[in-house]
Amino acid sequence: MSKMCECVEKKIREEVREIMKPYKQEKDNLIQILNEIQEKYGYIPKAAQMEVSEYLGVPMAEIYGVITFYARFTLEPKGKYNVSVCLGTACFVKGSQAILDRLKERLKLEEGKTSEDGKFSIDTTRCVGACGIAPVFTVNDEVYGHATVKKLDEVLDELEKNEK
Repeated sequence: MSKMCECVEKKIREEVREIMKPYKQEKDNLIQILNEIQEKYGYIPKAAQMEVSEYLGVPMAEIYGVITFYARFTLEPKGKYNVSVCLGTACFVKGSQAILDRLKERLKLEEGKTSEDGKFSIDTTRCVGACGIAPVFTVNDEVYGHATVKKLDEVLDELEKNEK
């Protein structure tokens, strides 16, 4: 392991210890702790998982199981712009699959992946609670309703323009 990696891992572990301070060393606190880590980093780094495992006395395999079970958690860093397409029933019936297909084509990424430059990532969700304006996609926390492939392209054009 390079010196840089050791340094980053050490920093993450120290920050996670700070996050966990208010929590008793009880397994019941696992999801709350993971949620705070997800909020801080945008994903749950392996070093954080190791620190949580040691603190709570929970095996790494169990922590991994919880992270992969809940869609809220992720093991991979997300892009600056996390674009998520709703595939819930209302959105799907109104054409969200075409929006997802265009998104993957345009960004040359698969679902769950992040671009090499770290700017974009693609996700899907089953429902964002905006069925009345279906289909929808989100960019970070902003919801775009009555979405079309054209609207997606316009939003992506604007985001790319802002990056230049």
